[in-house]
Amino acid sequence: MSSNILISACLAGFKVRYNGTDKPLLDATLQRWRQEGRLIVCCPELAAGFSTPRPSAEISPHADGAAVIAQRAQVMESSGDDVTAQYLLGAQLALEIARRHGCRFALLTDGSPSCGSQRIYDGAFNGRTKPGRGVTAELLRQHGIEVFSDQQLPALIARVESTGNFSPNGAETPPPGGADVRCPADDQ
Repeated sequence: MSSNILISACLAGFKVRYNGTDKPLLDATLQRWRQEGRLIVCCPELAAGFSTPRPSAEISPHADGAAVIAQRAQVMESSGDDVTAQYLLGAQLALEIARRHGCRFALLTDGSPSCGSQRIYDGAFNGRTKPGRGVTAELLRQHGIEVFSDQQLPALIARVESTGNFSPNGAETPPPGGADVRCPADDQ
């Protein structure tokens, strides 16, 4: 398997977060990987059909992405709507994209109910976080993809460079504004 990296679209500079913003990571190594076609951009929430902006969502209190995948917890919007099925769909689509492009690693936005890999919000919509993984981060991890948060970029760089076996498959990150960051499962 090649060492491509799945990256949250918001970290790649796309304004796809729930509030319509991005969270770009500016780093020379990421820029090089992008130019080499190693970064595979994906937003699991857009893949599942959510729009931008959208209501904030959190995983049930006392639960995490593993509990959602095991159908023991839900993902709820601040409006009270249950969006568990959409978050599971987005995670599955992200996994399919990662597999198709030979991603061994993922760089995801911490805090997100999809992409959080170290911390997620506590489910009470009070702005507090707790240790845990989001639905996509957990599903990727369960399938052998090493997941790093945006706060762990140096660790990701060290890990990726230690593997030294890149074989990019021609997948290129589209330029900002011209991208389909929905990561549709039928995209060939």
